[in-house]
Amino acid sequence: MPTISQEAIQNALRDWAGRIAASSAEGEKLAVVGLISHGDILARRLVALLQNAGVPALYGALDISLYRDDFDMLSHKPALRASYLPFSTDGMHVILVDDVIDTGRTVRAALNALFEYGRPACVELYTLVDRGGRELPIHPDVAAFSTPKEAGVKVHLLEIDGTEDITY
Repeated sequence: MPTISQEAIQNALRDWAGRIAASSAEGEKLAVVGLISHGDILARRLVALLQNAGVPALYGALDISLYRDDFDMLSHKPALRASYLPFSTDGMHVILVDDVIDTGRTVRAALNALFEYGRPACVELYTLVDRGGRELPIHPDVAAFSTPKEAGVKVHLLEIDGTEDITY
C-alpha cells in the first residue's frame, strides 16, 4: 500500500503558505476555512504558517453535514459538530481546505455552508489529495497529491490519529 509521509504533508502545507503569501495583496482580507474533521486541522496549521510569514489570516471551520445532498438517504445520520466561523466572509478571499476531493459533492455542500456567512470576494480550494472522481464540475485550485480514483485514501493526522501519513 503506497504511503505519503508526514514530511511530505508538512512540505505541502509550507508550499501552500508560500503560494498564498506570494499572491496575497496588501490589506486583503484573508480567511482559511477547513472542513471538519481533517480539513479544519490542516487549515489551522496553514493559518499558523501564514501568520509566521507575516500574512494575517483568520481561521474558520465548517461542519457541512446538514448541507449534504444525500443526508436524507443515509442509513445513519452523521454526528453534527459546531462550525466555527466567528466573522462574516463578505468581501474576503477565502481559502477552503479539505483533505481529499473525490466527487466534488462535499465541496458543493461546503460552498453552500460558507455562503451562509456572507459573500466572499473569491474562494479557492486547497486539498491534500485529488482522487479525480468528479460528479460535479468542481476542481481544486491546488492539490498536493493525486491518486487513482479507484484507490481508497486514508489521511491520518497527528491531532486525531496520533500518527501522520496518507495511505492509498
